Amino acid sequence: MKTALLVGIVTAGIASSAFAARYLVIPKNEQTFSQMHSQWVLGTSQKAQSLLKNQDTQVVESLEAVGALVVESKANLETLNRSTYSSVYIEKEIFHKVPRPIEFSNHELTKPWSYSLDAAFTADTLKKKRRKKEAVPVEETMATSFKRPWGIEHVRAEEAWALSKQGDGVRVLVLDTGIDKDHPALKDNFEAGKNFTSETTGPYEFADGEGHGTHVAATVGAIELASGFVGVAPKARLLSGKVCSSEGCSNIGVVQGINWGILQKVDIINMSLGGPIGSQGERLATEKAEKAGIMIIAASGNDGEPRVSFPAAFSTVLAVGAVDAQTLKADFSQWGPELDIVAPGVEVGSAVPVGSGRLAQVYVTIGSQSQAVKNNVFMGSKEMPQGFERELMFVGLGKSSDFQGVNLRGKMALIERGEITFAEKVQNAIAANAEGVVIFNNQAGLFNGSLSEDGQTSAVAVIAIEKATGDKLVAALKTGETVSADVKTERSDYADFSGTSMASPHVAGVAALVKATNSALTPAQMRDVLKTTAKPLTPNNENQFGSGLVDAEKAVTKASELR
Repeated sequence: MKTALLVGIVTAGIASSAFAARYLVIPKNEQTFSQMHSQWVLGTSQKAQSLLKNQDTQVVESLEAVGALVVESKANLETLNRSTYSSVYIEKEIFHKVPRPIEFSNHELTKPWSYSLDAAFTADTLKKKRRKKEAVPVEETMATSFKRPWGIEHVRAEEAWALSKQGDGVRVLVLDTGIDKDHPALKDNFEAGKNFTSETTGPYEFADGEGHGTHVAATVGAIELASGFVGVAPKARLLSGKVCSSEGCSNIGVVQGINWGILQKVDIINMSLGGPIGSQGERLATEKAEKAGIMIIAASGNDGEPRVSFPAAFSTVLAVGAVDAQTLKADFSQWGPELDIVAPGVEVGSAVPVGSGRLAQVYVTIGSQSQAVKNNVFMGSKEMPQGFERELMFVGLGKSSDFQGVNLRGKMALIERGEITFAEKVQNAIAANAEGVVIFNNQAGLFNGSLSEDGQTSAVAVIAIEKATGDKLVAALKTGETVSADVKTERSDYADFSGTSMASPHVAGVAALVKATNSALTPAQMRDVLKTTAKPLTPNNENQFGSGLVDAEKAVTKASELR
C-alpha cells in the first residue's frame, strides 16, 4: 500500500516581513470551501474581508476544481487553523528541486546540453568527404540524423499503434519546466500551455527555460519524423503546464497545474518532478484528479535510495522507476513499496528547445584504422561545425606539472579525468597551445562536464570520451603509434537525457495508447492494466522494478478486451 502522506498539515508560521509569502488554504470539506470562496473571493462577508485586510493578506486565486485557495500574506496564517476556520489545512509554499537530467548541475537554455550519440554515418565516409572538401548531404548531418529512440522498441509501442490508433483523441498534460511549442516534433500535437511560475522569460510565458519539459513531452507524444524520431503516442494531444522554473517546482504551482488539468478535462497528467516531502495540497489535488477521471503518472526519483519520491508515492499516482537498454535497474532510480512499474530512463533521446542541444561526431585514427567513438560535448565547449583533425598527445591528468616543457601547437591534448577540475585541465592545455582537448573517463562509461558556471565559452573544443577508448589511445601512443582525433560539433534540436523523469513519460505515452483503446477505463483500471501486463523483471526482492517493464502491446490488448 502506498504512503498516505509524509507531512500531515504544513503550518504557515512566518514573521511579518516586507515580502508576502504564499500559502495554500485547503478546506477539509466542500461546504467549508464554498463558504470561504463566497466570503473571501466573492466578498460576501465584511468580517472575512476585514480579517484579510488586518492580516495584510490577499486571495490570489480560487482553485475551484481542487477546492483550495492560493493566498499571499505578510502575517502568520497559522492562527487561521485555531480560530476563524478550524476545518482547513494551511500549507506554506515549498519547492521541489528543479528537474534536470542525471549528472547535470547548472545547465541553462543559454548553455549547450551535453550530448551523446553514436556517429550517424561512418568515420571513413566523413573523413573522405572532408579531405575532398565535399559537402555532407543534408540527410547525413548530425542535426537531422536523430533516429528512433531505443525506448520505443523496449516498451513495444509500435506493436500497440494499430489497435490504439497511436493515441488519437487522448489529451496528455505535462506538468514540468514548460515546452518549446514550435519544435518540429511537437508543434502539430501541441494544444495549449499555461505558466504557473513567476518566471516570464522567453518568447511566451510557458516557454521551456531548462529543456526538461520539452524532452519529456516529446517522449510522450512527438509526431513521427522522416528521420524515424517519434514519441510513444504520436497522435496524442499535448498540453504543457509550466510548474517548474530555475527556482524549483512549487507545491502551489503543481496544485494550480492539476486544477487547470481538471478544468481542461485532460485524460492523463505526467509529473517528472518531486522530492522527499509530500505536500498535503498535492495529495488532495491528485485525489481530485482521480475523481475527475484523470490518471496521474510521476517519476520515482533519482537519488538511488529505497524510497519513492512524492508525488509519485501518493496512492492515486502511478510511480515509475528507470531501467537501461539492457533492462537493468538504473543506479539512480529510487524504489520501494510504492513503486508501480519501470520504463526506459538511461540515455533516452528526445527533443530539446530548438538549437539548444549540442552534439558531436568524434572518430579516432590509430595508424591507418579509423573508428567512430561515443562522446559528450562539455558545456562551454567551443563549437566546431566545420570539423577539424589533429594528432593527440597524452598529458596525464592535465595538471600544470604534466605540461612542463610540452608544446601542443597543432595538436590536441588527451587527458585523464580526475584530481583537478575540468576547467583547470583545459586552461593548462590552452596555455600549452593545445588546439583541442579530449578528456577520458577514469571509470566505466561516459560522463558530463561543465567548463564554467557563467556561460562562458572555451577557446577550444572539449570532448569527453569513455575510459575504454581513452585507455586504448594511451596504449597506442605508448607504442609509438600516431593517433589523431577528428571532431565536429553542432547545435541540435535533440539530446540524450537520463533520469526517472525520462521513464515516466514512456509510461504516460503507453497510458495514452491504453486510453485511446478503451476510453471508458477509470484511472484505477488503467493502473491495473499497466501493472498486470508489465513484463516481470528480477531480482525484485525489494520491489526495485515494481510490476516490471511497461508493455504497450499487452496493455492495449487487455484494454481492448475490457470494452
